[in-house]
Amino acid sequence: MTAVVEVRDAHVVHRARTGGLFRRDRVYALTGAGLSVAPGETVGVVGESGCGKSTLAKVLVGIERPVSGTVAFRGRDLWAMSAAERRTLVGAGTGMVFQDPSTALNRRLTVRRILRDPLDVHRRGTRAEREDRVRELMALVGLPRPLADALPGQLSGGQRQRVAIARALALDPDLVVADEPTSALDVSVRAQILNLLLDLKERLGLALVFVSHDIQTVRRMSDRVITMYLGRIVEETPAGRVTDAARHPYTRALFSATPGLLDPVDPIPLGGPVPSATRPPSGCPFRTRCWKADEVCAASMPDFSAASRPGHRYRCHHPVQEDQPTRDPARQEP
Repeated sequence: MTAVVEVRDAHVVHRARTGGLFRRDRVYALTGAGLSVAPGETVGVVGESGCGKSTLAKVLVGIERPVSGTVAFRGRDLWAMSAAERRTLVGAGTGMVFQDPSTALNRRLTVRRILRDPLDVHRRGTRAEREDRVRELMALVGLPRPLADALPGQLSGGQRQRVAIARALALDPDLVVADEPTSALDVSVRAQILNLLLDLKERLGLALVFVSHDIQTVRRMSDRVITMYLGRIVEETPAGRVTDAARHPYTRALFSATPGLLDPVDPIPLGGPVPSATRPPSGCPFRTRCWKADEVCAASMPDFSAASRPGHRYRCHHPVQEDQPTRDPARQEP
């Protein structure tokens, strides 16, 4: 089965404001990233702030061009196309839901105009058909019809995010990328939006990439979980096994830090701050905080190794044993 989108060995480097007068520092936002998303699959992406999650999301939908590597959508290289062809293919085939709906929506346009915009730009149907599609989208995400003439400022946070989701679905995309879609919402509204995304995924057969700091939510929503650290993908785990069968120490540390009432685990302590993306450590970037690191970790970044289950791979010289409960590493000193 052809992947909806596939990223191979993608590198993204930005120029920082720091550095010398004639040579500014470089921020290594993404390093050697590789990811494939199958039709109908949900891939969750987790990691600390600044680890490259949002950069990866932008690469997937063609907003960010990697300095090297390839991005293929439906088997075609995005950056080998003309700009017009890329806009047509990606604009119609992907949708993106941003973190803050209050800034993602044009506050001067009504809900009707916001939802009709993608249809107008891509010239889908007649004017009457576009109006019908707007009503259909509002019903799909549970928005009352009278809100069609409301401005974003007149809506609640949850309603604005429903509008953003409806806009992302306007052109029947194959892939939707949701970048922290609930972090700007009240706790009481988050469950509604997450359940809406799950429902739409099942009803429409969407491929979904879900980026979030809420790693337990990612585990619940996803088929597969990607762990990122300092611009690198360090582990790829089936969602059902990520809590106690992850092999990379960083993945174990992330999931140990989430509270649990039924089976609580003490957080695994990580020593020291997150390294700078302008001067990443040699070898494995996690070695400066890892309780298992040694000179081998400083010498080289390991290649991916496959675990015993299909679809599970990791990059670590000294992985956690597959059958070792997370509470055991939690008792170790960093």
